Amino acid sequence: MAVLKVIEVLSNSKKSWEDATARAVKQAAKSVKNIRSVYVQEQSAIVDENAITEFRVNVKITFEVK
Repeated sequence: MAVLKVIEVLSNSKKSWEDATARAVKQAAKSVKNIRSVYVQEQSAIVDENAITEFRVNVKITFEVK
């Protein structure tokens, strides 16, 4: 039986929600090992002068505790 833990991470990107998600996983992987999955819980964006300037995600990252 595996023991899994979930952390919540906020991330942003100038490119896309996908890039923001990838950045969240990459940053979490610096201190968390054995990442199993990422769940995008929420997406939002910042708009300036009728254009999206920043994409934001709130993700849940699941990893195995050894």
